[in-house]
Amino acid sequence: MLHSLENVKLGIIGLGYVGLPLAVEFGKKYPTLGFDINAKRVTDLKKGHDFTLEVSSEELADSQFISYSATVDDLKACNVYIVTVPTPIDQHKQPDLTPLVKASAMLAKVMNKGDIVIYESTVYPGATEEVCLPEIERHCSLVFNQDFFAGYSPERINPGDKEHRVTNILKVTSGSTPKIADFIDDLYKSIIIAGTYKASSIQVAEAAKVIENTQRDLNIALINELAVIFNKLNIDTEEVLKAAGTKWNFLPFRPGLVGGHCIGVDPYYLTHKAQAIGYNPEVILAGRRINDSMGEYVVSQLVKTMLKRKLPVNGANVLVMGLTFKENCPDVRNTKIVDIIAELDEFDINVDVYDPWVNPVEAKHEYDIDLIPVPKQAHYDAVIFAVAHNEFKALSADEIKALMNKEHVIYDLKYMLDKELTDIRL
Repeated sequence: MLHSLENVKLGIIGLGYVGLPLAVEFGKKYPTLGFDINAKRVTDLKKGHDFTLEVSSEELADSQFISYSATVDDLKACNVYIVTVPTPIDQHKQPDLTPLVKASAMLAKVMNKGDIVIYESTVYPGATEEVCLPEIERHCSLVFNQDFFAGYSPERINPGDKEHRVTNILKVTSGSTPKIADFIDDLYKSIIIAGTYKASSIQVAEAAKVIENTQRDLNIALINELAVIFNKLNIDTEEVLKAAGTKWNFLPFRPGLVGGHCIGVDPYYLTHKAQAIGYNPEVILAGRRINDSMGEYVVSQLVKTMLKRKLPVNGANVLVMGLTFKENCPDVRNTKIVDIIAELDEFDINVDVYDPWVNPVEAKHEYDIDLIPVPKQAHYDAVIFAVAHNEFKALSADEIKALMNKEHVIYDLKYMLDKELTDIRL
């Protein structure tokens, strides 16, 4: 068993939005191997380029003890492993633990007696000890909490956020024994400026993660439902929220599409576990239904407005501004903009999608969407501002109107344009 941080040799499994920033910070203090099964990703990082834009070339260079590999055997030199692979949902909105299971089976082939494995991927309470650790035992002769040990420390990365970074976000930690919990807490504490919070068990840490985002999901669902009500009453939702926001304890949530790797996914992990133990959650799933229906609602609003203005719908040209799940980052995981695009297609509308933050190859591979390099001039019957990228906020009224036909509809989902310029706001 490890007794000192001086002996730590880290292996970070998965170099995405979560794993890479973590690996870079640890690599400033400890020998750290960043591992990813994507060989191109490893090659790019060795060249100093991060396509997620979470870590700059300068920051990569400053991590003096880090190395990168796509070769599993290279992990044998490590003694502490941190798993940061994705945990998505499948087409039936059920947790897909395949990446975690595969990562655990892979680690079983390289781990030695006394090693520690820490999971950061979002899971339902109990998954680490019920799924991941038995998978390690299944593929090697090591016995959990006798020959190897474990912990869980949920990731709190906010893609595209340059203010809240891995080191200044308080970190929840946990371990499979009291001594291991102390060791893991000390390990993270050595790089996390904001400090750590040691949970009483792995399950508590797992549960804390899923309710963080479930709470946000439900709050946004409430505001989305209120927006639907206020729209029917011909009341401006933003003006209502501004007025209500003058009270000191009113929470400043705004309506919108809820996608991404966390908020639109994590509640399903919790509801899956709840149903497995015989409880049918009502409030959580109601919130999910509301948020998952917003793409369809947006298009229905657009189509109704076009019809009222006697604009053609079938065969109309519509520009969708933005594809990422949030502003000012290239992350398209679980983006709900695709729901809008799919619904527009149902009306045989010609859709152009423009997003300067997104790699066109990724958009094609993930969603079969062909991004346009630039919007056309004097071409569109309607435009939907779906993502609040800074580039879109900087557009003048004249620049926006230059994209449109004489009669047109401008839909601002993110309250980023002057109210006078827009025809519809969520």
